[in-house]
Amino acid sequence: MELSVNKRIRNIGIVVAVVLILITVIRLYHPLLPTYTASVVSSYRSWSSSGIAPASYHAQDDIQITDDQEKCDIFTGEWVPNPEAPYYTNKTCWAIHEHQNCMKYGRPDSGFMKWRWKPDGCDLPVFNPYQFLDMVRGKSMAFVGDSVGRNQMQSMICLLSRVEYPIDVSPTPDERFKRWRYETYNFTFGYFWSPFLVRSENRDSDGPTHTGLFNLHLDDFDQSWTTQIDDFDYVILNAGHWFTRPAVYYENSHIVGCRFCQLPNITDLQMTYGYRRVFRTAFKAINARENFKGVTFLRTFAPSHFENGLWNEGGNCLRQRPFRSNETLLEGLNLDLYMIQLEEFRAAQKEGKKKFRLLDTTQAMLLRPDGHPSRYGHWPNENVTLYNDCVHWCLPGPIDSWADFLLHMIKMEARRTYKEKLLQHQKKMQ
Repeated sequence: MELSVNKRIRNIGIVVAVVLILITVIRLYHPLLPTYTASVVSSYRSWSSSGIAPASYHAQDDIQITDDQEKCDIFTGEWVPNPEAPYYTNKTCWAIHEHQNCMKYGRPDSGFMKWRWKPDGCDLPVFNPYQFLDMVRGKSMAFVGDSVGRNQMQSMICLLSRVEYPIDVSPTPDERFKRWRYETYNFTFGYFWSPFLVRSENRDSDGPTHTGLFNLHLDDFDQSWTTQIDDFDYVILNAGHWFTRPAVYYENSHIVGCRFCQLPNITDLQMTYGYRRVFRTAFKAINARENFKGVTFLRTFAPSHFENGLWNEGGNCLRQRPFRSNETLLEGLNLDLYMIQLEEFRAAQKEGKKKFRLLDTTQAMLLRPDGHPSRYGHWPNENVTLYNDCVHWCLPGPIDSWADFLLHMIKMEARRTYKEKLLQHQKKMQ
């Protein structure tokens, strides 16, 4: 009997030693993984015993987000130096779109990559790829909108490349509709090209400004994405810069006006007319999806930074540092578009049918005139018709900070879900 006990103790000792060695090795190779303190373990045990801890919720997230941080406005702040950035390069990440590969095409300065967003009154941790993938394990995320949305997805792929690269599982060869899957985490990114968010057609490939003339059906769902989102846990919606293009506006299948279409007997309307109605329609489409149980993030408008001319009149963006918050203002059309998004978002949220969250990047990106490709999206002597790009964002670059916002919001969502389940559990126990 004594020998049996001693043998059991020796076996337990061996197991403990192996576990400690594994933990040490994991920490060496994955230094960004969170440290589990005694209080965290204690909290997790209490949640597990209640049987209500969501599978994607982790105790350390509740420790990391205090009540003060929960109340903090993470979208108001300043850019502060971050000498540790960037966290990938254009040589280590294959997902960078050529026109945003600024270092490849000769951008001479690199300081634009070395900033992070610091909210007023609290701190926003730099994106942790291990933690993100752990929290979205078994889930899926869709980016719906224009090429800035694609820019964001490619930024995410590059940030996550420190952990794992996804495989292409796209159901179609069409590059406008992509699916990327992280096998280890059973997590999928989806991208749906819909720059106007509603049903649209290219009426004239040239148009009055040589950027095309489009028919926009302001009250008609774009089924290329609205019928596909039911299987996604997170949908990130965006639209903006395409609305400066000429367009004919339809409602109830009838022309109600246009934006600089220069067609006879059609009333010219401001672009804000169409912009408001497409967001109203997009939110209506989401609210109408009975089987969609996910969370919709509205990623707000990211202003462009053309100086000394419009985009097609020699305008450029050559600044090499961020603005301070007191050096520029959100005004004019940028302010109008932002306010329309907020108003339509709040109206959709008020309906209470689905979960809508605001990923408010507008103020932060207003302060980043230094982060665009400008002329560094192609070789200088290349025979191309591209204009200076002051709309998209270099990778690596400021757009990588959107992942900081997004991870924080996913943590907040997990915290909110946990609190709701805890309250339900407490009511059942009464």
